[in-house]
Amino acid sequence: MTGFQVPGLPVDSLRVIPHPAVMLILDFGAGRSTLDDGVGRRHPGSVVAGPGFGSGGGVRAWGEHVACVQVRLSPVVAGATLGVCPADLAGSMVSLDDLWGREAARIREQLGAIPTWEGRFAFTDALLARRRATWSPVDPAVAWAWRRITAGKGLVRVDHLAAELGWSRKRLWSRFHAQLGIPPKRAAKLVRFDHAVHRLVAGAGAARVAADGGYCDQSHLHRDVMTFTGRTPATVVSEPFLTVDDVAWPSLGPQSSERPQR
Repeated sequence: MTGFQVPGLPVDSLRVIPHPAVMLILDFGAGRSTLDDGVGRRHPGSVVAGPGFGSGGGVRAWGEHVACVQVRLSPVVAGATLGVCPADLAGSMVSLDDLWGREAARIREQLGAIPTWEGRFAFTDALLARRRATWSPVDPAVAWAWRRITAGKGLVRVDHLAAELGWSRKRLWSRFHAQLGIPPKRAAKLVRFDHAVHRLVAGAGAARVAADGGYCDQSHLHRDVMTFTGRTPATVVSEPFLTVDDVAWPSLGPQSSERPQR
C-alpha cells in the first residue's frame, strides 16, 4: 500500500508497469488521475486492474492535483476483498464506480476528509478487511500453487506443481485460471519478470539478472522485458512508472510525490 500525491502540477503520461497482483487505486485528489488502457479507453478516478495489467507497455497514467492510495492485492485474496473474480478482469481495468456503485463515491469523500497518510492507510485497511470478511476465499490448492510460484520467484515448473497436488496439468490450468485470472505458466513468467525488473532498476547488470533469474540467456530476458513493457532492459530502468517500490517516478524533476509505505 502506498500513497501518491502530486500537488498542482500535471503528471504527464507515466507508464504502468505490469505486476503479479490486482491493483486498486483509490483516487481522492482535488483533480483526478486518469489511466489509458492502451486500446483507446480512458478511466478517470478510482479503478481496479487485473494481474499483469499494462503488459505491452501501452498503458499510461496522467493527471493534475493527483492524490490516491494504491493497493496491490494478491489474486488469492483480491476476489474476496473486491467482490470481483480476478478472472473477470482478464488483465484489464474497470472503474470502481462500476464495481461498488455509490460506495466508491463515499470512499473518495471519506479519504479526502482524512488529513494524514497514516489515517488514510488505516481507513483503507479497515475498508478492505471489512469487505473481505463477507466473501469466500479461493480453493486452498490454488492458493498453495500461487504461493509456490511467488516464493520460487517464478522459477517453478507447472507440471511439477500439478504433480505435487495430484492433479493433471489441465486441471491445474483450469482452476488456477478460473480463480486467479491468469494461467499458471503466465503467472510464473510475470513473477519472474517482476523480480528481474526490480533488480534492473536497482542497478544490476542485464547479464547477471538473466543468469540469476532463470533466463536462458540475456536475449531471453530482453524479449520478456519487451513483452511486458515495450522497452529494452537498458531503457526500462529510467522509465517513470507507478509503483510501490523504493524507486518511483525518478525523472519528474520539480514535481513531487509523497509516498509513505507500509
